[in-house]
Amino acid sequence: MTRSSKNLWGRFLFRDKGIVPTSRLLLVFVILSGILVTATFWDMPWSFVLLSNILVLLFSLVDLIYSPHKKQLKVKRSCPAEMERGINYEVALTIENRSPYDVQFSIIDGLPQSFNRPFPLSGSANKETSETLVYQTKAPVRGDYQVNSLYMRYRSTLGLWEKQMTIPLNEKIKVIPDMTQTKNFLEDAQRFLNYEGIKIRKYKSGVGEFSKIRSYVVGDDPRKINWRQTAKLQEVMTNEYEPEHGKHITILIDCGRMMGAELKSGNRLEKSIEAALTVTAAALQKGDYVAVLAFSKKVKVYIPPAKGMAHLQTILQAIYNIEVDAAESNYGEILNYLQLVQKKRSLILLFSDIQTFLHEESALVYLKRLRQRHLFLMIGIEDEMLVKRGRETPVNAQQTMVKSIAQQQILIKKEGKAKWEKQGLLMVEAREEKLATTAVSYYIDMINRGLL
Repeated sequence: MTRSSKNLWGRFLFRDKGIVPTSRLLLVFVILSGILVTATFWDMPWSFVLLSNILVLLFSLVDLIYSPHKKQLKVKRSCPAEMERGINYEVALTIENRSPYDVQFSIIDGLPQSFNRPFPLSGSANKETSETLVYQTKAPVRGDYQVNSLYMRYRSTLGLWEKQMTIPLNEKIKVIPDMTQTKNFLEDAQRFLNYEGIKIRKYKSGVGEFSKIRSYVVGDDPRKINWRQTAKLQEVMTNEYEPEHGKHITILIDCGRMMGAELKSGNRLEKSIEAALTVTAAALQKGDYVAVLAFSKKVKVYIPPAKGMAHLQTILQAIYNIEVDAAESNYGEILNYLQLVQKKRSLILLFSDIQTFLHEESALVYLKRLRQRHLFLMIGIEDEMLVKRGRETPVNAQQTMVKSIAQQQILIKKEGKAKWEKQGLLMVEAREEKLATTAVSYYIDMINRGLL
């Protein structure tokens, strides 16, 4: 296809600048030509037919003249610079009509193909006024995106022609992970965990740092009663303790091939990142130090440990655009790297695929060294299809075979987990929607039990 033909095709596909006839003009020509051709059967000369079509065409061109000039139409876009994955956001388009003519228009915004695209948008703007169109969009894939252009068509006064133009509007949009669960935890930690049927466990009596003095309630340990304040206020008061602050938490995020497996919403890596950010928020809120390491064959991102809620933004900006690699993860090299950079005792929280990790014999050597100083917890996403096949009631021979194979795979995984847990690596699997709450619950439990 030549360049000129591509430009012509682009006009009809709403991707170029130029002038195109509307369906109204084509309908006028079809009706007029039909009448005149029929009239030729009654000795009407063909020259009159040709002259009539030329006059109609000239009249339509006059209609084209009485339409806004492209320079008299201005469009501005207002969109968020940062969007969360899978969340609806509003984008506002302001169309300013500086011409003395009313205008009807259609707009296609140049969003990436992966975004939700409710186009074309139609509207109208009276002369020397401005109108605002608002549409909603969402991005299902994290990363950095560039929106360069906006495409607009507007009709002439009688609607016989449409002018088309491409408006350069450069915008950068950053799509970050879905932070809904993290926000819910920061708003109310206990309600966040109770929603999934999990409760924050009580602290061990007298263990940890003194937190505050509060009124005694049924179920509190009588040994923690503060007799001095009780005598002063004439009300039974008790001391409340919380785990010591300043513990080190190291979060490992696997970006290997198996983490690209699709789930109901996103893939394993998406859910792992969202859960990791929720655990990070929980740890930073309690005053702990958090480090994050994303890896596949090699280290992709490493954020050194720090505390304070400002560190959450540092971690978010460092890992929001990491992607799944096509290669298998090298757990041995990553654990060796971790041994070099993490000298202080910490809780190492590994988000990965348990089925894959069970076959990594090379990582066992490094794990034996690290477990002497660090506490390990590995969290993976449960294979719901495998569990479903293992629990269903078979009705024929084929389903019986499928169930037996599924149960065999579940048994092999259970034996493998038991083998690794003997080496000091606790393995947990959770459903994708409960991954964040499970990770936070285990973190709180380990801190409350004073394992660090």
